[in-house]
Amino acid sequence: MTILDDIDHRLLAALSADGRASVSALAAGLGVTRATVRARIARLEAAGEILGYRVVTRADLSEHPVRGIVLIEIEGTGAARISRAMIAMPEVVAVHSTHGRWDLVADLGAETLEALDATLNRIRSIGGITRSETNLYLSTRRR
Repeated sequence: MTILDDIDHRLLAALSADGRASVSALAAGLGVTRATVRARIARLEAAGEILGYRVVTRADLSEHPVRGIVLIEIEGTGAARISRAMIAMPEVVAVHSTHGRWDLVADLGAETLEALDATLNRIRSIGGITRSETNLYLSTRRR
């Protein structure tokens, strides 16, 4: 386990906000030298605290402005069948099997609340689903 200090946390926050920030800009923002920033980034990558860098496109944020998850309890052993039925729906981004209170968790994305509601109604009509709970994402923060 890596122990992170205040500078590490601030560095990770700065990189999360702008993964393309220059070492010079990061150093200036943190009040440390460029060598310190380079060394800390290398240490955080080696320790597995920084797993990678990615591009977030406009489509990532606007294609499905209404996002959420639906937690699903199933009856018997129909998880594979139910997962296949859900993943065929365009608003279902992913289906995860879980260990715990809920059997499946589905990530949802839709253009409107009405479209999301229609998807939830289709999901709830799948045979073998005994209970579900839906949570909408209000805001997202990324590492």
